[in-house]
Amino acid sequence: MDQNSPSEAKSNGIRTANGSENGIKTPFLIGVAGGTASGKSTVCKRIMEQLGQADMDHTQRQVVSISQDSFYRELTPAEKQRADKGLFNFDHPDAFNEELMLTTLQDILQGKKVEINEYDYRSNALHPEKKLTIYPADVVLFEGILVFYFPAIRDLFHMKLFVDTDSDTRLARRVPRDINERGRDLEQVLNAYMVFVKPAFEEFCSPTKKFADVIIPRGADNTVAIDLIVQHIREFLNNRTRQDHSPHLASGGTSALNLPRGREAHCFSPQ
Repeated sequence: MDQNSPSEAKSNGIRTANGSENGIKTPFLIGVAGGTASGKSTVCKRIMEQLGQADMDHTQRQVVSISQDSFYRELTPAEKQRADKGLFNFDHPDAFNEELMLTTLQDILQGKKVEINEYDYRSNALHPEKKLTIYPADVVLFEGILVFYFPAIRDLFHMKLFVDTDSDTRLARRVPRDINERGRDLEQVLNAYMVFVKPAFEEFCSPTKKFADVIIPRGADNTVAIDLIVQHIREFLNNRTRQDHSPHLASGGTSALNLPRGREAHCFSPQ
C-alpha cells in the first residue's frame, strides 16, 4: 500500500482520514510547504474559495487552513532586540516551537477543538489576546516554510504539497509585502533576505521538496494544479458524506486524494 493511502493506519494510534480511533472521525491533513512568498497561503486560499469554505462560519467549515507562523516560539529579550532590527533568523528551524506544533496537530487529528495564537509580524510575537479557534474538520491544510522539516510532524501528513516558485519572483513578492504589511524598510528586507532567508531556504526548505507527493510550479498561478487538487478534495468530502450516511462503507476505504507523486507531479506545469 502506498505510504500516503488515506486508509492506512498511523503507528502512533491516530488513524488516517478514512478511519477512526474510538469512534472519532479524523481529518485528512495536508501539508503545504515552499519558500518565503512562494504562494503557499494563496494556494490554500484558492482551495478554500473553490470549495466554498472561505466565507463559511468557522464552526461549520469542512476545510480549514492553518499557518505555521502561529507556532513561532517566544523570543528572549536579546532575540527580540535583534528581531526589531531585522537581525533574527525567522527562517531557521530553531525559530519554531516544534513541540507545540506537534501536539496541536496530534490534537487536531484526534478530532479535538484547538486554539491557536495569531502571529503579529510587526511586533515579532504571538498576539496574547487574538486566538484562532480550529473546530473539527474533514480536511486541514497546514502551510509554512518548514512544515516538512521536522520528521515527527512530517509523518503526520496524509498528503504533502510543495509550492515551487523561482527565487526572483519570491523576492519581488516579499519586498512590498514586508514593507507594506509588516512595517519593514527596504534595507532591512533586503539584508534579511540575503543573510537569513536565502541561505535558510537552500539549507532547510528546498531539501524538503523531496518529501512532497505533489509539486506545484508557479504557485497560485498554476490553476491546473489547484483545480486538480480541489477536485480530489471534493471527491474525498463526497466520499466522507456517503460514509456518514452509510457507516458500513467506511471500512472499505477510498483512493481519493491519491495524486501523482514525484516526477508525475510535474504534469501540473503545462507549457
